[in-house]
Amino acid sequence: MRSDIVKKGIERAPHRALFKAMGYTDEELERPLIGVVNSQNEIIPGHIHLDKITEAVKAGIRMAGGTPIEFGAIGVCDGIAMGHTGMKYSLATRELIADSCEAMGKAHSFDGMVFIPNCDKIVPGMLMAAARIDVPSIVISGGPMLSLNKDGKQLDLNTMFEAVGAFKAGKITREEVDDFENSACPGCGSCSGMFTANSMNCLTEVLGLGLTGNGTIPAVYAERIRLAKHAGMKVMELVEKDIKPSDILTQKAFENALTVDMALGCSTNSVLHLPAIANEAGMQIDLDIINEISSRTPNLCKLAPAGSYHIQDLYAAGGVQAVMKELSKKGLLHLDLITATGKTVGENIENAVVKDYNVIKNIDAPHSATGGIAVLRGNIAPDGAVVKKSAVADSMLVHKGPARVFDSEDDAIKSIYEGKIVEGDVVIIRYEGPKGGPGMREMLGPTSAIAGMGLDSCVALITDGRFSGASRGASIGHVSPEAMEGGPIALIQEGDIVDINIPEGRLNIECSREDLDRRKALWSAPAPKITSGYLGRYARLVTSASTGAVLK
Repeated sequence: MRSDIVKKGIERAPHRALFKAMGYTDEELERPLIGVVNSQNEIIPGHIHLDKITEAVKAGIRMAGGTPIEFGAIGVCDGIAMGHTGMKYSLATRELIADSCEAMGKAHSFDGMVFIPNCDKIVPGMLMAAARIDVPSIVISGGPMLSLNKDGKQLDLNTMFEAVGAFKAGKITREEVDDFENSACPGCGSCSGMFTANSMNCLTEVLGLGLTGNGTIPAVYAERIRLAKHAGMKVMELVEKDIKPSDILTQKAFENALTVDMALGCSTNSVLHLPAIANEAGMQIDLDIINEISSRTPNLCKLAPAGSYHIQDLYAAGGVQAVMKELSKKGLLHLDLITATGKTVGENIENAVVKDYNVIKNIDAPHSATGGIAVLRGNIAPDGAVVKKSAVADSMLVHKGPARVFDSEDDAIKSIYEGKIVEGDVVIIRYEGPKGGPGMREMLGPTSAIAGMGLDSCVALITDGRFSGASRGASIGHVSPEAMEGGPIALIQEGDIVDINIPEGRLNIECSREDLDRRKALWSAPAPKITSGYLGRYARLVTSASTGAVLK
């Protein structure tokens, strides 16, 4: 066993003494030692209940003959961090989580590991760590929050952000906002739409490091606790067979994940995280690969914010495996890949069925012939930009309008709320990329303000920052190169005509190459917003969004 290095032989008597100081018995030390990473905390609704999930995992490990050893991991709540300096830390914590899990896993020579995340950066951070540590591993999430029906409307966190814009525009009363506030997030779990957390939890299933149901079984269902116990038992099987993340996270596994990503209409943040996880596994996923897979994958689901359905509806309709079964009818998935279930992808989906073709469309009658995410290029974004095409109104798929330029998210929100953005405008928010932010803030504030004020079908937003999975409308992010690195988005001037063509993958301003060159010659980088502490280091080390914003 890998853990023998910390517990076997006379030379390890001091090590065993330290274990015994914590109450471990000789019998427990003779068993495989399984690291259990618990990201429970009291600041994230998706994590508040992870102590229960962790206890279930540990019970499963013990039932299968292992010794669980729990340690913690940090997590930032994107919703609570949204719209202020706190959001600069969100993406940056992905690297902290991966680094700390790696440090704990490598330092203590666990025989296997169970990772217990639930929300936005925590899931990809732990997947990155699993790839680095490369011992038999499994991921079990805390599950999605429920969406409640209120006066005929299914509520979620996005309801609240858009309610602010609606109130500012005089469309609803303060009493209505208060009523939504008390109902939109009814309990524990990752926020209920196909936002970033649920996107990544669903894709963990597809990658093969999560059991069936990892992405869709609601947090409050007893089935979630049973799944956690099975995850604890299953990791022992992986240890016995020595099936490691490097056996599971293959190039074909990432192709499967991207294919299901496009079919589900996942958050654009998945395009940031999957390349970063692939990088840890020694592979490269770039925007060209993503675009190619999107071009041949039909969009089968329109879950919130793209539609009215939520993760609980996807669960009832058959879950992620049913989506995969539908895709397999056209030969769009690699079915012979091993997964953490101990079975192949094909074996996992063999008995899956679609139970509601309103939620999961028939492969022969999809929402669209191409995927839910599109990559755009042009003189604004020569290295690419990303949009959740499935959440864009048809009227905005092709659009021309004047640029309204802002050098920070805060300035843009102020202008939107003051009614200074009008029909046809294209809002440009720059210097919010990985380096410029630093931290590549999510822009749910401005996108929700635009939607809440009823402008999402006539106003576009382009940024070198990123969007929450809850954002909808013509929200184009990840513009690369970013403004802080002198990318063309830094050269856009107020009133420039912006030409957006999402079906054809184009993003340009009507400006000659010579004029852009003249502007570039006059441009100089502004002073960094933050130079000290973790974010200062992060800004110096982080790479482009087009490569997953990994650290050099």
